[in-house]
Amino acid sequence: MKKLSLALVVALLIAAFLVPAASAQSITWTSGFQVQNLSSSTASIVVSYYNQDGSKNISDVSSTIPGMGSKTYFPISANPGFNGSVVVSSDQPVVAIANTLGNSPQYAASTESFSEGSNSVKLPLIMKGNTGYYTWFNVQNAGSSDASVTVQFVPGSAGSGYTTSAVTIKPGAAATFNQRNDGSLGTKFVGSAIVTSNQPVVATVMQVGETYTNMLGYNGFTSGSTEVSLPLVMANNSGYYTGIQVQNVGTSAATVTIDYGANIGGSYNPPNDTASLAPNASATFIQAGGSWGTNKYIGSATITCAQPVVAIVNQVKLGAPGGVSVGTAYNGFDPANATNKVSAPLIMSNNSGYYTGIQVMNVGSSAVSITVDYGTNTGGTYNPPNETATISPGNSYNSIQNGGAWGSNKYIGSMTVTSSGGSDKIVMIVNQIWPAAPGDQFMSYDGFNY
Repeated sequence: MKKLSLALVVALLIAAFLVPAASAQSITWTSGFQVQNLSSSTASIVVSYYNQDGSKNISDVSSTIPGMGSKTYFPISANPGFNGSVVVSSDQPVVAIANTLGNSPQYAASTESFSEGSNSVKLPLIMKGNTGYYTWFNVQNAGSSDASVTVQFVPGSAGSGYTTSAVTIKPGAAATFNQRNDGSLGTKFVGSAIVTSNQPVVATVMQVGETYTNMLGYNGFTSGSTEVSLPLVMANNSGYYTGIQVQNVGTSAATVTIDYGANIGGSYNPPNDTASLAPNASATFIQAGGSWGTNKYIGSATITCAQPVVAIVNQVKLGAPGGVSVGTAYNGFDPANATNKVSAPLIMSNNSGYYTGIQVMNVGSSAVSITVDYGTNTGGTYNPPNETATISPGNSYNSIQNGGAWGSNKYIGSMTVTSSGGSDKIVMIVNQIWPAAPGDQFMSYDGFNY
């Protein structure tokens, strides 16, 4: 059986499900997840819910998913008050995303499942008291024996950090590391972290805002690369902008360069950004103010470095302090892992106010033609037609499942994007949003290459 983790508050592995209230205000956390079958045959799956002590919260739950179909688990089957992780086992290849909600609809974030773990996981952005933002993260044991886990916190300047005492995590289970309550980080910390274990582990990070009440989630990285692809970068896009966080996970100091792609939303051509980073150090590049001015930009970016790096992108639209702000994060891609096919377990239109948008990036060296194929509609009768487009190297294609031909049709399903011609390498992110929500209902996840 193939296994996935969700460090949820869910793991295929899902590493982060329901964590205790961790801020100045009381937050009640809930989670849901969506599993997509990537094969043409029916998948038999088993869902296991693990408490943080390693015991199972309930008996395993068995189910089936039709070929190329998907299934939603919301509400989840665990007992009330569940705080743990999830493992999904299947006889067919499957992928999953987990949506984590806090005081719904105040906070929301989306993260991807894991197919395997690593003895070293990199977390490029960790915060405490950073303009009201802090982080917490869950580490899940993806191995078969007890994991002895330590965390090294590194300030952005690569100055003196500190390493936690070892924490033991049972197989399948997860442990929570909450930076808001960590006195060793001082009153303010902005930097990165390295999770080390004697067993393969995975990790999911939540960035929680108290001044600007929003939440952004991302997954830890099991490896770095000398090139990182970012499908969606924005400035002055109806109030939305992005921030890029890059961490040097190599053994030597090196200069990182960010090269911005073609602007599909305006005429501004951003110059390259650069920074020199010591080993394990990180740097922030914000696409707002300064040389960005009032220029509108919607495009992509490519990071290059002589040392391996990892990167995340935060997408935000900030309101007044204490008002409605929205934010979401996604993981940068190693183009060496790109393929000609990428899947999305959850695509929506007119779903109680929610819809999605995709951004597909050509990470190859020549133009490609893509076909966007929508799966079976599990929430209505509308059958969306395929979409086609041609993408130049380093550039992106955007499609929003809202308005136009979508009209008032309700759609809940999955998606597969296939490329042909050229070097046949694409990656994709999916944004989920409910614009009229009285809180932060803006979530993102990375598409799955296969």
